[in-house]
Amino acid sequence: MLKLSALIKAVVKFMVTQSLLWQSEQQSSDFAELCNALYERELMTLARNEYSALAGLQSRIKSLPHYVKRTAFALLNAQTPLELDIQNASWSAKQVSTLPSISQLSAYDENVIAWYKSHPLVHGLVVPIGLNSHIVLDSIDRIDLEKQRFRTNVYGWFSLADNVTPSGASNAAKSEDKCGIQSEIKNGIKSEAESEVNHRTANLLKPTKQIMTAACAGHCWQNSRKLQPILPSLRELLLSCTINWRNFKQPRVNLPDN
Repeated sequence: MLKLSALIKAVVKFMVTQSLLWQSEQQSSDFAELCNALYERELMTLARNEYSALAGLQSRIKSLPHYVKRTAFALLNAQTPLELDIQNASWSAKQVSTLPSISQLSAYDENVIAWYKSHPLVHGLVVPIGLNSHIVLDSIDRIDLEKQRFRTNVYGWFSLADNVTPSGASNAAKSEDKCGIQSEIKNGIKSEAESEVNHRTANLLKPTKQIMTAACAGHCWQNSRKLQPILPSLRELLLSCTINWRNFKQPRVNLPDN
């Protein structure tokens, strides 16, 4: 594992240097610092993962510069009320005392289902998913109007039918259909949460400023106590930059790209 980690670091260090040299005069120091933080984070993820074939690892490393640069650029150009922590390549915001999803889950039909049924759903809409101790971001990639349900890239199908319990909304869907992340990111960066999706209870939540802030900033709780925030994946960071904070019912369009 140590030899593999060293090999990954050497290869990606070379790729980082090559990919940033040409733009050193036109990109800010913040951009470079963000890239370094993102590379360090992804290298740790690559070193921890196991690959059955070398081709899979090579593909991940090959695509890494593109997604790191795209994420760094998106973070710097995001229209968001959150503060950007350059050194850690993450969003920073004040954490509330308790997990904000509790109130929504206590009246699921009235709070969550009613919101999603109150307007036409659109592909690419960023939605919050409640896990045991924190909230993550996902996006809609398929809508089934006939069966009153939609599918998200990572967490699968969620039903909008009446009298659906929060846990049943996602768990029943996972056994029917398992989906991957968006094709654009499929061969690039995957989050650790994706490998654990079948071992967690995932509940669809209504996007509110408090909920989306907690998801973007990686806020965590355990037994009604605040924990150290986790670092969202590259995919979640990209999704956070497409949130329309003025209207959660519509994704942000014309996302700046480098």
